[in-house]
Formats: sequence, structure tokens, C-alpha cells
Amino acid sequence: MTQDPKLQGLQVYLVGGAVRDELLGLPVHERDYVVVGSSPEALIERGFEPVGRDFPVFLHPKSKEEYALARTERKSGPGYTGFTCEFSPDVSLEDDLLRRDLTINAIAQSNDGRLIDPYGGLADIKAKVLRHVSPAFSEDPLRVLRIARFAARFYGLGFTVAKDTEKLLVSMSQQGELRRLTPERVWMETYKALITPYPAVYFETLQRVGALTELVGAPMHDIPMHCLRLTHEVQESDVVRFALACYDLNKESPTIDVSEHFRVPTLHMKISQSLRLICQQLSESTLSATAILDFLHICDAFRRPERLQHTLTALAYIAQRQGWQQRPDIKVLERALNITANVEVKKVIADGFQHSAIRDELDRRRIAELEQHLSTA
Repeated sequence: MTQDPKLQGLQVYLVGGAVRDELLGLPVHERDYVVVGSSPEALIERGFEPVGRDFPVFLHPKSKEEYALARTERKSGPGYTGFTCEFSPDVSLEDDLLRRDLTINAIAQSNDGRLIDPYGGLADIKAKVLRHVSPAFSEDPLRVLRIARFAARFYGLGFTVAKDTEKLLVSMSQQGELRRLTPERVWMETYKALITPYPAVYFETLQRVGALTELVGAPMHDIPMHCLRLTHEVQESDVVRFALACYDLNKESPTIDVSEHFRVPTLHMKISQSLRLICQQLSESTLSATAILDFLHICDAFRRPERLQHTLTALAYIAQRQGWQQRPDIKVLERALNITANVEVKKVIADGFQHSAIRDELDRRRIAELEQHLSTA
């Protein structure tokens, strides 16, 4: 930083996740900086590009890294958007760090590598504790989800949520402001948790502090995330993990479709619903050839085989948990597309079938193939 002429004469500090992750020995993917004692005009004169609509954030003219003027935030309305940003050359680095969520995220590093740690972040990194910086933490309901996500992300390193912070999360969950979060923001935090090595910890933390009950609008306490936990430290897709999370939660509350309370992409929604349907059928009876074919149509498997594959991948974890691995109907379901691949439209047409009769004959022949394999499985 000291060799960059654009930064000469400025008080610039590396802050937040970059400092934290470097101290934890983790890869640093992006770097954010705070500029103390300056103004928007001074940065613009140096060629920095303003990008912050509600607060003073600028992009470096060459590196495109983010440089923000030191600022404070004051609660001025409900929800996570109800804040007024205040900045001036008089705002100190300590003032800026005070507004951050966790102590481990409130450490700064100067140009010469010196660490500035006014709120005990280094001690909490050593103790592996997630602790809020100040009582102002409770003013932003989105932070409940963020802490749950950090708990999932750093679970493998041994981090836990501090008891006083967990009490605060419980209090925040009881205040009703979680209901003000938009489904899009809820999904954004949930997605980030799903791609961590330990996604079940995210849902378990939200359950423990009462947040999931608020988000879903139904009791969601002490529900074991058995199937989702099977994906811990496995390179599994967020689509499969979300379907398993919904399965675990819906299993205890079958009248609640958890997926409806998150603004999830269509694929995630479809896989979650498909998995729920097939597991319900498997728990009630053995799948018939007709039921298997009906499920292929529900998944739109003949046109979108990836949907079926996602569902089958998630089902394999549930089968492992339920002891269903050796069930003949599941084995046939897993191979259903290959089994029915020999039934071709052109052969049906060549045999004289026309119009709607083509679909009916295709299904009849597919069922016959599936029945043959079920009888020998």
C-alpha cells in the first residue's frame, strides 16, 4: 500500500474479513480498506470511483478494490435498512470498527503490518469465539443470520457462539424484526451457509435462538438435521443441501413447506418438492413401475435429467439415514432413465401410433420395462 501514489498521505487500513482470514490461515479472496481523516472530494480528486449509494465507498482506479471512508451508523428506522450513515474526517478508526458485528471482524491492519484491535478480536480468535462488538449489534436483525452463517463457516476450526452473544440473538429473535427481512436477503445468507463445509450448523443455530421459528412462522426448535449433516465436509451442491435441509425440517413439521419461506431459485424449489414427494411415497409403500414413471414425469426427467439426478443424489443421503439402500424399488428408480432409454418415440410412431396415442404407448412400454426390472431386482 505504501508504494501506491494514489494512497500517499492517506491513513489507510486493511479491515474486516481479510485481516481475520489471514490470522486464521485461510485464503484471502478480497480486501477491503478504511480511509480515516479524509473526504469524498479528496478521494475523487485522486481518481477513486464512488460506488456507495448510501455510504462513502470508492473503487481504487487501478486495483478496483474497495476503499470506504471511516463512518458510524445510527439506528433511524425499523429493519436492517433503518440506519443513517454518518462520516467525516473526524470519525476515528475505533469508531468505524465499533459499528461492526463481531470482534473477529473488527480488527484493522496498518500499512506497516501493525494490528489495531480495540475490541478484543485477537483474544476471541485465539479462544475461537464468535462475540458481538457492542450492544448496537442488536439493531440489525440480519446479523442473526450472519452469525449463524459464521458459526457454520468456522465450525470446523472449533468456533462457537459466545454465551452472551447467543442470549442477544434469542432476544433479537423475540422482537419480531426478523419478519421484516426480505426473502431475498434470507436466501442470500442461507445460500452462503449452504456452501460452507458445515451447513447444518447454520440451521441448528437459527433453531437454537428461535430465529427459524420467526422466519418460517411455525415452531422449529430442536429438529435434528440428520440428513444434512451427512454432507458435512462433502463436496455437495447447494441444491442438494437445500433439499436435504427442507427434508430434515419438514420431517418434523410435515404441514410446513420450509422452501416456501425462502426466495429460492426455481431449481432449488423443484428439487426440494420432488424429494419431499418421493420420500413420502417411499415411507408409505413400495414404489410400483407406474409410480416410478409418474415421478419421472413430475421431475420432467426426460427433458431435464439433471433435476432427477439432483433428487437422486439427495435421496441417497436419506436412504443412508433410513436404511433404504438395499430397497429394490430405489435401485430401479436410480436406473429408471437408463431402463426406459430403449423406448424410443420413433419406434412407437413406426408402429402406427399417432397424436395423443404416442404418449400413452410410450408410457405403457416404459412401465413394462420398469416392471421387468422390479421383478428381478
